[in-house]
Amino acid sequence: MTTQTMPIAAVPLLALAPGTPRVAVITGSYGAGHNSAAREIARVLMAAGCDVEIHDVVTLLPFRLGPLLRRVYYAQLRRRPGSWGTTLRLLEPDHAAYRVVTRLLGATAARIVEATRGCDLVLTTHPFGAQALGHARVSGMLAAPVVTYLTDTSVHPLWIHAGVDLNLAIHEVAAAEARRWGGRTEVVRPLIPERPAGLGAPRQEPMPGDIAGPWALVTGGSLGMGRLEATARDLLADGRMTPVVLCGTDTRLRRRLSRIPGVVALGWRDDIPALMSACDCVVQNAGGFTSLEALASGTPVVTYRPLPGHGVANSVNLEAAGLIPWARTSTDLARFLAGAGLAPRRSHLPMGAPELLDLITGHVPTEVAA
Repeated sequence: MTTQTMPIAAVPLLALAPGTPRVAVITGSYGAGHNSAAREIARVLMAAGCDVEIHDVVTLLPFRLGPLLRRVYYAQLRRRPGSWGTTLRLLEPDHAAYRVVTRLLGATAARIVEATRGCDLVLTTHPFGAQALGHARVSGMLAAPVVTYLTDTSVHPLWIHAGVDLNLAIHEVAAAEARRWGGRTEVVRPLIPERPAGLGAPRQEPMPGDIAGPWALVTGGSLGMGRLEATARDLLADGRMTPVVLCGTDTRLRRRLSRIPGVVALGWRDDIPALMSACDCVVQNAGGFTSLEALASGTPVVTYRPLPGHGVANSVNLEAAGLIPWARTSTDLARFLAGAGLAPRRSHLPMGAPELLDLITGHVPTEVAA
């Protein structure tokens, strides 16, 4: 077999030579998934010789709107999670709220353009960045091409702006949704950390030695969102596996779960890949970056009690893509747990798509017969 490079775009979005290309990545610290994707994009581009800078849209929004919106978002998911689905529906194009929000995000473009001045390419891993940068491209404020990296398998219309040069989706199911919203989209190989992000920190053992297995790792993302306690109690009632709950930054949740006999409550961890590999299954509820890490670990993964809004939408698409089944009842969950121990340990990520670097430089390596 030999390897050839075949162009996929008439005009590449980034040229790696001559010189050192400058690339800006715009993330959004509304949860850890957008930041994790941004770090992985930066790692790939720096390895290719690019000068990469990461900016947080939270700090770029004017009038301290970024931190305010983050507090509101967190409070809504914790106190009124059911309302999040309603919010996302109101932010679809046939509602006035969508037009108001997209105009406001467009009005923030100047600060983002200033932060990325002189860059040869701008990528974003958050819908706020996509809207602002798309507006900047259409209005002529930004000359550099813009790429949106879609972090979820479902694509809300806020992710898509006609001015963005290219959207990258982690599965064809997500790509089809992005195209329906009018975005030029290609499928990209998902970016997953090669090793735990906290490499410099003291190593944590994946599991305390006195906890009896098998183990079911329950995760609600970095914030410990969702009905994790109810999920842990369902696992206890089933009796097949010890529920090990990742509480993330929610210290109150960890204290509450620690008082339930038979439940293991863990706080913030920087060794998630090792932890997932040590467990016998992963029970997730959001379908974001954590679910991709679980798929990469080879540990059987199931969706249960998904978060309203994007969690449910991701669950539908992950199941449609054949990646993660959705246990809609405790009976479905028990059936999955019964088969988890028999499932082969291999990565279930869709890895057949081109690499990010190949897509943005306009060439895809293709294996052909010698």
